[in-house]
Amino acid sequence: MVVPLKWQKSSFSGGGEGNDCLELASTSTALHLRESDTPAIALTSAPAAFIHFLAVIRTDTLNRQA
Repeated sequence: MVVPLKWQKSSFSGGGEGNDCLELASTSTALHLRESDTPAIALTSAPAAFIHFLAVIRTDTLNRQA
């Protein structure tokens, strides 16, 4: 049996019911990211890879390497 994911909206979405929100769900082995206006398409990643991705964004490391 497949358990449905419990999606949570980003705190930056303003708490409204509109379809312009970033949503995150997690399982014991993966993190899932989607836009609420296209819920059928989701990015799935191992937690360690996702944490690295966020660190690169926060520190702007990618632009410094170019």
